[in-house]
Amino acid sequence: MREALFWRKEGDRVRCELCPHYCLISGGKVGRCRVRMNDEGVLRSLNYGKVASVALDPIEKKPLYHFHPGKPILSLGTNGCNFACEFCQNWELANAKASLDDIQPADVPALAKRGRSFGVAYTYNEPFVWYEFVLDTARLCRAVGLKNVLVTNGFVNAEPLEELVPFIDAMNIDIKSVRQKFHDELTHGKVEPVLETCRRAARSCHVEITNLIIPGHNDSQEEFEELASWIARNLGDETPVHLSAYMPRHRLEAPPTSASTLLEARSVFINHLRYVYLGNVATEIGSDTVCPSCGNLAIERVGMHARMVSLDDTRCGKCGSDLHIMMD
Repeated sequence: MREALFWRKEGDRVRCELCPHYCLISGGKVGRCRVRMNDEGVLRSLNYGKVASVALDPIEKKPLYHFHPGKPILSLGTNGCNFACEFCQNWELANAKASLDDIQPADVPALAKRGRSFGVAYTYNEPFVWYEFVLDTARLCRAVGLKNVLVTNGFVNAEPLEELVPFIDAMNIDIKSVRQKFHDELTHGKVEPVLETCRRAARSCHVEITNLIIPGHNDSQEEFEELASWIARNLGDETPVHLSAYMPRHRLEAPPTSASTLLEARSVFINHLRYVYLGNVATEIGSDTVCPSCGNLAIERVGMHARMVSLDDTRCGKCGSDLHIMMD
């Protein structure tokens, strides 16, 4: 076990200061993330050097559509999460129930190079609760020219974020809802820290947003309008957004999201944002990157496979408009 960062002692207990839960942890117990433990008065990371999944994924799977499209990226995940989503799609990892193998930060750059990956994605579970490992690994990867990607719920405090974000090149941040009522009922976290992470990340790295649409919970026209306008105002209308279909999983038994609901949501979002994609559903629109200026098909996608059709570096191959794609 590695001593954790961002904590302080309070008598016989320790106060974790990594995320906005500020867990006060008694001896031998873990915080809400299940992977940070009070070990005789010292907060320790239980998942440092432990990995649950290692894969070479298309970058589109994260999903990131405007960051090195079509390229493979080494993807790593472990146990733990600081949300407790009723609809969690990876609940075994979130609840720290997956089996783990050993891995060290120094192993990762070589793994990425061997797989001809352009970088490393910290994904599958919540990477902020793997903080010490991610920070050490991201520093090593940056030093050898590899990109670092976080796929995250964004629920982290400002000081840890400030220390890590200089080593991060892209984030996909999941804004599950802009309404606190949704979070009270379904994630058991707070929304404002997530929104602040989005604002801060957008100032220094590439950001794309995912919103999982759950029937009966965050699928109203009013909520679509609220989230779309918030992203446009705070992150910019060029921010790519992925509207994703929910499937029943874990404890929530809402019906699956229909294609018509996603298309309806997209019709609202596209009034505010230039790039709106649909995920976990087969539709005729919502996968390809189309120039918002002239309608030219720049990147065609079938599943997770991307084909460059009419792209001039990061610009539209027809009219030359900037498509806000990161390639360097």
